[in-house]
Amino acid sequence: MSRIQPSNGVLTSLEAALAELLDGLVAVAPISVPLEQARGRIGAETAALVHPLPERNRAAIDGWALRSLDIAGASPYSPVPLMNAPAWVEAGEALADGCDCVLKADLVELIGPIAQAFTDAIPGEGIRRAGEDIAAGRPVVIAGRQLCAADLLAARAAGAKTVAVRSPNVRLIDVAATDGSSLTAEFITELMKAAGACVSVEMAARDARSITETLSVHQCDMVVTVGGTGFGRFDATAEALSLRGALIAHGIALRPGCTAAIGKLGAVAIIALPGAPDQAFAVYHALVQPILDRLTGLTARPTTARPLTRKISSAVGIAEIVLVRQEQSGWLPIGVGDLSLDHLRMADAWLLIAGDSEGHAAGMPVEAFLLRMN
Repeated sequence: MSRIQPSNGVLTSLEAALAELLDGLVAVAPISVPLEQARGRIGAETAALVHPLPERNRAAIDGWALRSLDIAGASPYSPVPLMNAPAWVEAGEALADGCDCVLKADLVELIGPIAQAFTDAIPGEGIRRAGEDIAAGRPVVIAGRQLCAADLLAARAAGAKTVAVRSPNVRLIDVAATDGSSLTAEFITELMKAAGACVSVEMAARDARSITETLSVHQCDMVVTVGGTGFGRFDATAEALSLRGALIAHGIALRPGCTAAIGKLGAVAIIALPGAPDQAFAVYHALVQPILDRLTGLTARPTTARPLTRKISSAVGIAEIVLVRQEQSGWLPIGVGDLSLDHLRMADAWLLIAGDSEGHAAGMPVEAFLLRMN
């Protein structure tokens, strides 16, 4: 694909910008990390379980381990005497060979060497069968999925101490804001870490030379800059990209976030985010997140389809980020284009109105990307 040529006053379509950044991009190599560092990262290919979980039948309750055939027909009015005294087991304890059920304490009477059962049971009652948790041959973790606490529970149950993940190294360059604030850089850093990236942060003065000196792609898989992307006298990020010969486009047809810039040094993508939180948020989800998904090998980002409770109008020619909140069974648009901090914190999901669309009618089902875990 030929690189987009930036031109003054002309915005590059979001689709063209994203296609250029994703061109030739592949997932990073897996690394092994301790389980305590794995939550939130994206699982990679891993060895399958040799043995099922649990490996043997185990008690699900405290009680008497028995063979169901030995107590067939037992009832309170017709207890069945047991040839051998049953074994007491605690929940989680492996059962002896031949035992296939566990009865509660008050359902078996044991007087000296004589024992009798007051109820029958079906095979599997009161126990967790071998392989009931995870069958042999299943992977320890599921590749391409963000690891949650339950994934790590399964890995620990399988005896794993480490797990394979894909975790790209991202260099974030915080271009000094005129008020000295780093709020947006911290916000984007947290978003990238939550997406499974390893993030290192560097500061740069708000001039082209300083920014250029920090634009290194050594030992990193993506570079993200925050701030200095506008068209004012102190906005020098795009100029720095140009000086490095990396600039692809400055000005993306996206609202908010139209002053963003994109570039590449070799195969490493560079995305320059505006310094305002809402604009950085929009560019992050429209451009940075898809790149992280490709680098981590994420198979699918969670979405939910619901009907809109209110019409969304959009100008043709520019893509727009819309924040929505769940209201009963529908999506209520709470912010379109210009997004306040209150919109950002109250939203449950976001969706993109394509540049060739005039919006969506009320009642139309739309897919929205979830922002919060349920």
